[in-house]
Amino acid sequence: MKPTKEELALQVDVAEWSWLRAHLERGGLIVVAPELEIAEVGERIARDDTAAVGGWIEAGKLSKPTDGQIAAWDADGAARFSTLIISPYILMKEQ
Repeated sequence: MKPTKEELALQVDVAEWSWLRAHLERGGLIVVAPELEIAEVGERIARDDTAAVGGWIEAGKLSKPTDGQIAAWDADGAARFSTLIISPYILMKEQ
């Protein structure tokens, strides 16, 4: 059974960049654009909604962290993110 948006919303947590950085090497981080709701994105990924997810990727609303973002987060020891684990990925949205 696939999780609902409401169930996933209860699993959203806050993480510091230093906690997430280790997942960068394995390619497991996905940056969610500010205008998207992280629980909805998680639900669409869990349900294999390729149309919605593909549209977000094409529009640049879902992406891997860029070198510029990584450098900025490395420099900012206080960077925090809303996170949601949708195995094997960790969705992250800058706060």
